[in-house]
This record gives sequence, C-alpha cells and structure tokens, in this order.
Amino acid sequence: MPRALADGKTKFTLLTTKPANPAAPTKAELDAGIDASCNVLSSDFTWGATDSDKVAEKALCVENNANSLGASNYQAGITVFRYFDSTTGAPDPTADEVFDAGKAKGTTLWGYARRTGKKATADWAADDEIFLGMEIVTDEPQPPSDMGGYVKYRIPMEPQAAYPFIKVAAAAGGGS
Repeated sequence: MPRALADGKTKFTLLTTKPANPAAPTKAELDAGIDASCNVLSSDFTWGATDSDKVAEKALCVENNANSLGASNYQAGITVFRYFDSTTGAPDPTADEVFDAGKAKGTTLWGYARRTGKKATADWAADDEIFLGMEIVTDEPQPPSDMGGYVKYRIPMEPQAAYPFIKVAAAAGGGS
C-alpha cells in the first residue's frame, strides 16, 4: 500500500451538540457539525496526545527509575481565520462560524479529526478512522504575536475527554 503525504489530509469537524456516543459519532452527526478543515491554520494545529503521567513505584531491588504510565494527557488549540462581509467589513455570520463556535471562554465543543489518505475536503464516511475525538472547553481567543497576514485568533482548549483511533459509526446506535 502506498504512503500518503499529510498536506491537505486533515479533516477537522467541530460539534456544538454532544453526539449520542462521543466515542463513535455517526456520519450524520459529523455532517451536521462545522467543517473547520479550511478555517484552521495548519502550522500550529494542536490536537493530540502528550506524555502520560508517570507513576514512580519501583521495587526495592530496581537500581534505576522504572516508572509506570498513569493517566493519559492531551493538548488542543487552534488558530482560526476570521471571515468578513466584503461590503460592510462586519463578521460574516455564515463563513465565520468556526470562530463564533469557540469565541466565548468556557464553551464546550466536541472535535473530531481524520488524517488518512483522503483529502480534508472529502466527506465523512461510515468506518472512517478518526485519529482523535475530544470533548474540549475553550479559553479566551488570543491575537497572534505577529499581526501580519490574515486576521486570525488562537483559541486555546482544555481537553475534558479523549477518544483516540475510533471510527465513524454508520447510524445512531452504531459503535466503533
């Protein structure tokens, strides 16, 4: 089987409503969400696992550190491009929906990311591998340190629950 270059292959969808089963969202639930794939800056997309907590409980006879792995840890944050009405310059309520969904501190969202050989713009399909789904809470949007380029804001996120390497369920009641 061929390998796939990663550029343009990350589909990212945000849900403002909790899926019936967050560990196995359906195609219909994902399709009803906000496709953020073309609204999020690639260079600092943070959506993944970090080192697990360590538990240091070695036996008396062990001469070196022999940690065990404890709770899993995750990190999340996105930089969102803003979209404006070309006539008035005001935020476009339709095109700016990714920013609108995460702009209020303390908002709970569910995010799902696919990174396979499919293009980011390809529709969700039953049995698609989701490399990570997370329930997250948003923090205050932050302006970039460099105000050049497109108008954008970084939205830090605090993971509340994570679902690594799950699949899209075909219909309600489906599983992974």
